[in-house]
Amino acid sequence: MKIPLLSNKPINGSITLPASKSISNRALFLAALSDRDIVLNNLALCDDTKAFEQVVKGQSKHIDIGAAGTAMRFATAFLAQRAGQWTLTGSERMKQRPINLLVEALRQLGAKIDYAEKEGFPPLTIEGVPLNGNSVSIDGSVSSQYISALMMLGASLPNGLQINLTGNCISHTYIEMTRQIMVDFGLSVSLSGNTINIRPAKPSIDSYTIENDWSAASYWYAMLAVNGSGQIHLKGLSDKSYQGDANIHNLFCTHFGIDTKFIDDGILISLATNSNTDRMEYNFINEPDMAQTFTVCCCLTDKPFRFNGLQSLRIKETDRIAALIAELEKLGFLLQNQKDDVLIWDGAKTAVTGDVSIATYHDHRMAMSFAPVAFKRAITIENPEVVSKSYPNFWNDFKSIVHPL
Repeated sequence: MKIPLLSNKPINGSITLPASKSISNRALFLAALSDRDIVLNNLALCDDTKAFEQVVKGQSKHIDIGAAGTAMRFATAFLAQRAGQWTLTGSERMKQRPINLLVEALRQLGAKIDYAEKEGFPPLTIEGVPLNGNSVSIDGSVSSQYISALMMLGASLPNGLQINLTGNCISHTYIEMTRQIMVDFGLSVSLSGNTINIRPAKPSIDSYTIENDWSAASYWYAMLAVNGSGQIHLKGLSDKSYQGDANIHNLFCTHFGIDTKFIDDGILISLATNSNTDRMEYNFINEPDMAQTFTVCCCLTDKPFRFNGLQSLRIKETDRIAALIAELEKLGFLLQNQKDDVLIWDGAKTAVTGDVSIATYHDHRMAMSFAPVAFKRAITIENPEVVSKSYPNFWNDFKSIVHPL
């Protein structure tokens, strides 16, 4: 997809953001544990949610989850206690994303899960059996999705579940999101230090409404920051969100001078003049999915940065740290990686000649994070359809905001 250089005239418009896939997949998991038909309002229509929906509906014994990482982790836990024989596979990248910690935790509870190919990685063969364990230990420093999967599964176990977290727990906001949603479904969950306790119970509600996605909002904040003027109405967001990524409105205010006004049906974002910084330093341990947005935005606005807490980016849809370094170098920005979790740009640049084509690595967030580049230069986004993983209507919304390309 070729995007010409866009004028820097104010960008304006109104967008209905997609529903949160994180909340949608949790709601699907919990609703499937109930004896009643729970109506899920505003369920996400993206690839990730469709992938997990096929799991809870039991439409096939052989399930290809594609590139949906959350769905793979949640499906592994869900199918472990669902009667039947299951094969769970995914894309080639999914087969490179480790799942051994979750599998070992489930085996502690009595699960029968084997690796069909490489030890520690999908595809998996699962024999769904009753799980009778009531306590499990798991390293919390790798993926909060493992922990969320165990939390939701725990409510269906006859004696509930105690989860003991070891290591330095990451993405704690996603664990808290899971707890809050479970409570909304009528379940009992307590967090105390590194211990999570879930009592056995079935969801007791009749309907549940899913929030729109704060992660999706980040790309519109970035476009305003890079373009330098305009106002965008983002529908379906509130200041009482369960989503950790809702913190972006504070970050964009502090570092890019973007004002967020909460109104009845969402938010209005516009460029203010009373706030900005020359440099951004931040620990993304609780908002790892936002690292790409801020990395690209900082470079495009000539704001040096130091970001840490990025260790989980190595096992996402791609190695996001390596991908950012490679693609931003094409645009003349020379980034540095320190250890596994630090990304730095000190302002170093190199000359750029010729056309620039950004590889997206089958990663929806690479495509959307690099869209604001068009306000600085013409650009080609490779495989733009990858946005269907979380935000199928992104490019149509993009065109409506910047006006016909």
